Amino acid sequence: MLTALLVMLGLALLLGIVLGYSALRFKVEGDPLVDKIDAILPQTQCGQCGYPGCKPYATAIAQGAADINQCPPGGETGMRALADLLGVEPKPLNAEHGLPKPKSVAVIDETTCIGCTLCIQACPVDAILGAAKHMHTIIASECTGCELCLAPCPVDCITMEPVGESVANWKWRYPVYPLKQTA
Repeated sequence: MLTALLVMLGLALLLGIVLGYSALRFKVEGDPLVDKIDAILPQTQCGQCGYPGCKPYATAIAQGAADINQCPPGGETGMRALADLLGVEPKPLNAEHGLPKPKSVAVIDETTCIGCTLCIQACPVDAILGAAKHMHTIIASECTGCELCLAPCPVDCITMEPVGESVANWKWRYPVYPLKQTA
């Protein structure tokens, strides 16, 4: 009995050492450039850039597969911050991906909501609360204003309302300088 216990303890110790060594030896670290780019992006997860979210877009920028001017929610200030980080020339926002808009939040008219849950399925950040056949509501602090909930709503009960600047959501803006249009 004691021998079996010592054998099990020895095996557990040996496996623990092997796993610990493997964790250190084969450690995969993320790209710090991707993290810096992702920190600049607005985190709306809207997909307007052609990528499913901000992190994949940041990865594509870091790999050179995407340009820095594809993010309408980030606007010109975000593009300029990316240009400074990467040491490249700023360029005008690509209108093919959309135009910059003021930060907004979705609002559901709860009297016309039919509880279809299509908006819940479309929301990339789980900012919509509700259940099937019951009215839904937006968790305003979680809503990124991506507008992905607008298209699937069959009764058009969702509207986007601009978020006013307050002490709670105010941030330092990146300096804005007009871009020279090149022809």
